[in-house]
Amino acid sequence: MTTPESAADPAKTGHGRRIDVLAVLSFVLLALWVTARLWMDPRNGIRDNRTDQAQFEWMMAHGARVVTDFAYPFTSDRMNVPDVVNLMANTSVLSVSLPLTPITLWAGPRWSFLIFLTLGLAATGVSWYFLLSRVVVRSRGPAWLGAAFCAFAPAMISHANSHPNIVSQFVVPLIIWRTLRLAEPGRWLRNGVLLALVIVWQAFLNLEILLMTAIGLGVVVLALVLGRPALRSAARPFAAGLAVAAVVAGALLAYPLWVQFFGPGAYSGLSTLIRGYSTDLAAYVAWSRESVAGDARGSEPLVKNATEENAFFGWPLVILVAALVWWMRRNAAVLGLAAVGLVFALFSLGREIRYDGRDTGIPGPWAALENLPVLHSVVPTRWSLALTPIIGVLLALGAERVRRLAARHPDARGQIRFATVTVLAMALLPILPTPLPAKRLEPTPAFVTSGAWRPYVADGRSIVTLPLPDTTYAVPLRWSAETRLDMPLARGYFLYPDTRPGGDRIALFTAPPRPTSTFFETVRRTDAVPPITPQDRVAAVDDLRYWRAGAVILDPRLPQADALRRAMTELSGITPTRTGGVWLWDVRPLAD
Repeated sequence: MTTPESAADPAKTGHGRRIDVLAVLSFVLLALWVTARLWMDPRNGIRDNRTDQAQFEWMMAHGARVVTDFAYPFTSDRMNVPDVVNLMANTSVLSVSLPLTPITLWAGPRWSFLIFLTLGLAATGVSWYFLLSRVVVRSRGPAWLGAAFCAFAPAMISHANSHPNIVSQFVVPLIIWRTLRLAEPGRWLRNGVLLALVIVWQAFLNLEILLMTAIGLGVVVLALVLGRPALRSAARPFAAGLAVAAVVAGALLAYPLWVQFFGPGAYSGLSTLIRGYSTDLAAYVAWSRESVAGDARGSEPLVKNATEENAFFGWPLVILVAALVWWMRRNAAVLGLAAVGLVFALFSLGREIRYDGRDTGIPGPWAALENLPVLHSVVPTRWSLALTPIIGVLLALGAERVRRLAARHPDARGQIRFATVTVLAMALLPILPTPLPAKRLEPTPAFVTSGAWRPYVADGRSIVTLPLPDTTYAVPLRWSAETRLDMPLARGYFLYPDTRPGGDRIALFTAPPRPTSTFFETVRRTDAVPPITPQDRVAAVDDLRYWRAGAVILDPRLPQADALRRAMTELSGITPTRTGGVWLWDVRPLAD
């Protein structure tokens, strides 16, 4: 099932294969360029999102633990002791962490994270290139252009700030390819099973991307059927294959999805704060901070953080895309892509439209949908992320049409090529990616790397860190990951239901607060020790017992380390010792 402009088969010559090799190499080099500062110095971490990097390093260690220790894959008791973390309801990335187990064991979770991020970008470009060049446009040059945009557009580079599961979209073209193959007569069973397998693969990588792919692909397929009556003869094998895919994928995912939605640690949607993350209307024509033409000062007023610059296409590209849609409006696939792109853009505006950093008071279409099951767990601004592959495919289709136009008018070939190169340069050069900003990570204390913590976690005890880990302080997750999760932690950084009265099981970014965790968060925020009452000391003992604490440790390099040390000493009545690069309180006598 190809577009009208894609009648020619791809060349099967040695020259064509050499072009394919160069295309693959170019995507690898682009991915290395984006992550260059991390490769040049392994001690560096992602500057703008070290918290999520620590979480993904923990997830990579969990995948290795599943392989080596046969650990249960869908929840874990290595964080949030004594409760568990629902990893299906978090970013468990099992489809990548399991295959990368040898790297995690040999080089450590930081290297497996970096390989995940780099190869995710490169593989996304490669996957789109082969789909476009073999199925959609059948020409290598336009296919490369579209694939490069799909993999390295501003939104992808923004999410490369420690969201490797989002930039790793290499399964999406496979889902599209296998869906289109469902129309083949006589192979409905085989094609249905193969589609189910790639769906399952994506489900264990990122369910949000899978949802957007399913909606977008459904709209485009419907547009093709309506726009090309000849395709309706393939409805029977297509429907049969789709039914097989639904049954097989449903059977394979039934239990993991049950764990996600109904198992321990399952939550009922994201908080209203996160569901308020929308795409500013002005962001569509602005420049991303990680692009050649952009900087943080221009993008910060339009986004919540550096990882959610999901639009930022710039004026020239927005105008070019509109012109391409108009020029190719007789193409059913183009109309389908334009329709789903418009829907996604409207959804991305959230419950209330914002423009240039200000609320307009105008409700967005998403306001009527955000509380529906499944959709209440979608971050609205990420609907604009789904525009990236749509624009990439439109660029490929447009470039292919220009190529054919030049072939039909050889006398004007030079002028056509000059105009095309000029337009593409104006639209794409300003959004070329720059290397991700990096920052030196503090070395892991010897107390962790030497295994000196092991006596303190005997008999199911945990390590309590000060401050306790959450969305603002996830360094202990990196420490635990480096021990292959042998060092269990109290609390952590993960999505977890708010089980307090009135919390309605809405997701928090850590476990529900306890008196002692709140106490130390106050100390960290104010860098001062509040008055400590007898009730505070009783609550601290209760919480240490709840967490099954064996030891409390504090990194003295933290800016608030002195206040945290005084607070813990006064609260517990135990004098700490300095060992292995940490302050250590042996709290086993209190917690037993």
